[in-house]
Amino acid sequence: MDKLIEYTPLLARGALVTVALALASLALATLMGGLAAAARIGGGPIGRGLVLAYTSIVRGVPDLVMILLIYFGGQRLLNILLDLFGVAPISLSPFWAGVIAIGFIYGAYLAETFRGAYMTIPKGQLEAGQALGMRGLPLIGKVMIPQLVRFALPGYGNVWQVLVKSTAVVSVIGLNDLVGLANDAGKTAREPFLFLSAVMLVYLLITFVSTNALGMMERRFALKGHHAR
Repeated sequence: MDKLIEYTPLLARGALVTVALALASLALATLMGGLAAAARIGGGPIGRGLVLAYTSIVRGVPDLVMILLIYFGGQRLLNILLDLFGVAPISLSPFWAGVIAIGFIYGAYLAETFRGAYMTIPKGQLEAGQALGMRGLPLIGKVMIPQLVRFALPGYGNVWQVLVKSTAVVSVIGLNDLVGLANDAGKTAREPFLFLSAVMLVYLLITFVSTNALGMMERRFALKGHHAR
C-alpha cells in the first residue's frame, strides 16, 4: 500500500488524461453521430449508403485494430497528403489518435441512438409548432431538440459508459493514461495486482459519478416533458 501511495500523484495525472480523452472522444462521437443520423434520415440514397458503410466498418473492425490503423496508417496517409501541398509532415500524438479512433467508433453507435430518438418524436408536435408559426431554428430549438435530448439520453448514457472503458485500449500506443501509467508503475514496484486494482476502482468511480449525473439529467428532462403535457 505504501508503494501505491507513493505513486498516487502519477496515477492522478493519468486519471485526468483518461477523463480528458473520454470527454474529447465523446464530443467527436456526438458530432459524427449527429451528422450520420441526419444523413440517414434525410440524406437520400447516397447519404444512407455512406452511413451504412460507416456503421458496417465500425461493427466489423475491433477497437484495438481501429486505433492502430489510425495511429500508424492514418498518420502516414495524412503526411502523404500534406507532402502533396508542400507542407511539412506532422506527428499525430497518441492522445489525438485515441480521440479520433474512439470518436469514430462510437459516433456510429450514437448515429442509431439519435435516429431512434428522432423517430420517437410525435409528428403531431412538430406540426403543432408549425401551426403556431415556428419555422427553422425556433422549431428545432424549442420543439425538436428538447424532445430529442429526452429520448436520446438513456442510449447516450449507455454509449458513454462503454466509451469510458474503451479508453483503456489507447495505452497500447503509448498514451500516458491511467492504465498505461499504472501498468508501468506496477511493474516497477512489482505489485501489478495492487495497481490494476486501483485502476479498477477509479473506473468504477467514474461509472458511479456518470450514472448519477445521467440519472439526474433524465429525471430533469422527463419532468419537463411531464409539465409540457
